[in-house]
Amino acid sequence: MLPHQFFKLLSDETRVRCVLLIEREQCLSVGELTEALQESQPKISRHLAQLRSSGILVDIRQGQWVFYRFSKELPGWMRKLIGNLVASQCLADMYQNDVERLNAMSGRPVCCQSV
Repeated sequence: MLPHQFFKLLSDETRVRCVLLIEREQCLSVGELTEALQESQPKISRHLAQLRSSGILVDIRQGQWVFYRFSKELPGWMRKLIGNLVASQCLADMYQNDVERLNAMSGRPVCCQSV
């Protein structure tokens, strides 16, 4: 993926919020993202599908759950950029409510990251 394609994907706030949470947690389900972002399941799934089809995310199916994590094939520059976004205090403050809603969620499923 070329840099301009990556930045186009990040031009949508919902996708940025998904990327930030997945980087922070390493692996999240559609339900967790729906709860944290307070968006509908179809909307979250649509954005995750775009990130998956671009090669940024991979999905992991465990029974009834579908989890998403970053592809191991991401180029180093992309991994570094995503890490820097998560480390940014400005973004951390801006999307703190997403993190708080995720942390408050009861009965969160556990992702098996070894897949």
